[in-house]
Amino acid sequence: MRNARTRKPYPSDVSNEEWSLVVGYLTLMKEDALQQEYPLRELFNALRYVIRYGIAWCAMPNDLPPWHAVHQQAHRWLAAGCFETVAQDLRAVLRLAAGRQGEPTAAIMDSRTLRSTPESGTRAGYDGAKRKRGSKVHLAVDTLGHLLALHVTAADVGDREAVARLAADIQDATGGAVSVAYVDQAYTGETVANAAAAEGIRLEVVKLPEAKRGFVLLPRRWVVERSFAWATRCRRLVKDYERVATTLAGFHVIAFVGYMLKQAANLMQGA
Repeated sequence: MRNARTRKPYPSDVSNEEWSLVVGYLTLMKEDALQQEYPLRELFNALRYVIRYGIAWCAMPNDLPPWHAVHQQAHRWLAAGCFETVAQDLRAVLRLAAGRQGEPTAAIMDSRTLRSTPESGTRAGYDGAKRKRGSKVHLAVDTLGHLLALHVTAADVGDREAVARLAADIQDATGGAVSVAYVDQAYTGETVANAAAAEGIRLEVVKLPEAKRGFVLLPRRWVVERSFAWATRCRRLVKDYERVATTLAGFHVIAFVGYMLKQAANLMQGA
């Protein structure tokens, strides 16, 4: 293995506390394995750099591992589901630290549409409501804003069509603990309610006030909007730059894991 060069740290680098929390999940082989040419921590730092600052793979800074090594290791981690496991465990820890039960009983669903790019254009769809051509990220979070489930479709797939899969993913992630999900008016209708009910989830639609003026903070619903805002801090997630939808979904999971790692590390420092 090549030794990590001494370099000035980037703001996107993991702290020692964050690395201690995540390293066990990312070690798919022994650190001294012959095929492990670069330190895992530097590979993870480089992956976070790509997502945080939105660079092309081939524009990797020279003081980080080569882009092809980072790209290869990133897809190993994504294929193994490492970050989904990290997200589930961190969510339980953060909920317990906040005085909640380890698994939530309520979720909040929403979606957002990302504009396509030449890389993702072949699988893009047109979202008539948002007047965008691209991909749609369907997201479910708990009432603290922590990731429960996420998947990516073409933008022309409506929120109602995505409910069945999203509800199934929520129950898979929580062991069937969720009984209610708060949604907006895009999720109305008997068909969508039945699709969620088949997974044991009751949909509760949070409606806009009839005489609203300006910005209105909707109960419960603002939590998922905040989670989307967290994701947009990562420039790679502002548009759909990925050739494969699962890569875009995986990068969103990594972004959410990053925020959860920071919260967990702060708990460690305050203990």
